[in-house]
Amino acid sequence: MSGEQRPSLNLEEIRELVRIASEADIAELEVEAGHLRVAIRKAPRASPAPVAPANPPAVAPSTPAAPEAPAPQAPSPHWVPVTAPMVGTFYRAPGPDQPPFVQEGDRVEAGQTLCIIEAMKMFNEIPAEVSGRVVRVLAENGAPVEYGQPLFLIDPQG
Repeated sequence: MSGEQRPSLNLEEIRELVRIASEADIAELEVEAGHLRVAIRKAPRASPAPVAPANPPAVAPSTPAAPEAPAPQAPSPHWVPVTAPMVGTFYRAPGPDQPPFVQEGDRVEAGQTLCIIEAMKMFNEIPAEVSGRVVRVLAENGAPVEYGQPLFLIDPQG
């Protein structure tokens, strides 16, 4: 055996690299340390803005085309966002054939699991930070999420 140690990255160092890449808005980052190579690539963002047509005032009163839009369109200032603590893939349920952890309208307690984010083949349970009612689920099941991206809105008064 040789006394030479190969440098490597631990999980915390990898998470820090992901955080730095996300905060610095870096599209791609590769790091090699010994036998380990980490490549971080951001998926292109889908733009939600083009969904609204340019002429809604003229059409909206006569056409009830958006059934979900009226009620929770404007977030209340007291709603608490639950954000992604890491970059990964968002899953609403513990498995493909299982029901979601929570639905919109469900009452949750602080510490209750809301979803899972898979990052680097590790499944991380994301808990509610406050007790309240889930007002909105903001991420799509199976979609990539970024560090700091809002995933849920919770009404602590609900």
